[in-house]
Amino acid sequence: MKGADLRLGDPEQVLATSGESFFWARRFLGRTVGHNAARLYSFCRVLDDMADGDIPNGPAHLKVIQSDLKRGVWGNHPVLNQFRDLVEDHALPIDVIGSLVEGLMDDQRPDVLIRDEEELIQYAYKVAGTVGLLMCKVLNVQNPRAEAHAIDLGIAMQLTNIARDVVEDANMGRRYLPASWTWGMSPEDILRAAEHPKGDDAAILTTAVRRLLALAEEYYASGRIGLAYLPFRAHFSIGVAAKIYRQIGVQLLQSEHLWFGPKHVTSKPTKAFCTLKASFGLVRRLPHPRPGHDATLHALLSPTMLSRGGR
Repeated sequence: MKGADLRLGDPEQVLATSGESFFWARRFLGRTVGHNAARLYSFCRVLDDMADGDIPNGPAHLKVIQSDLKRGVWGNHPVLNQFRDLVEDHALPIDVIGSLVEGLMDDQRPDVLIRDEEELIQYAYKVAGTVGLLMCKVLNVQNPRAEAHAIDLGIAMQLTNIARDVVEDANMGRRYLPASWTWGMSPEDILRAAEHPKGDDAAILTTAVRRLLALAEEYYASGRIGLAYLPFRAHFSIGVAAKIYRQIGVQLLQSEHLWFGPKHVTSKPTKAFCTLKASFGLVRRLPHPRPGHDATLHALLSPTMLSRGGR
């Protein structure tokens, strides 16, 4: 296992092919910070590919990485070793990376069936809120107030992902929409409902997706508040990424197909328009009273999770 050839691909290429929204926004970060952000994305991407089995023996590799992180061992696995300099240079918290891996391992359970809103938010924190915390370090954010908002922006983006990928996830035997919202539908039930979009089950799922996107809006709002704590270029870049990602949810709500139609993407003209809108958000940098973080957004996160880098 340790001798396996798991060299990461070129980070810029990984970002360009796997994260179009972030690749578009990355151009506004500058060369050095942008490259480091691309490296972080590349690392998270390879972990995700391991979890999904897109890398040979991926889940087994991820278990080794999880075990190493729990023991505080770094560099004992080829993927960790290649990422070591970025971790050390930016003091990335190992326990937060461990939470990310934990979330990806959750996707390897025989039945990935989210029970309720609490489990949904905790899952979104582990696979995306953690990335927000790590990105704060890579972007050289100095104000610790940014961290809680970074968690929220990551959660918001993950909720958007779930809304967009309801059918795709069901095809993999996964249901991230809470059972408490969907009358406990199975992935098979979701696939059948997609074939009969005017049926009662489809209506239940439509209501659940709308509820999910409304919840995402609460977290996006918090994420926007935190942008002003970032350095100027990072504020603009992450603001652009947030606008583009949120636009997917907007398009879903405007679509007659909502969750059961073709997968939604954002076109280049749409990305350009989102970039323009993000520029208006820079006015938040002007001195003015800023609301504190809304603690209710983290009420469903356990104290253990929040002690791993959250505020």
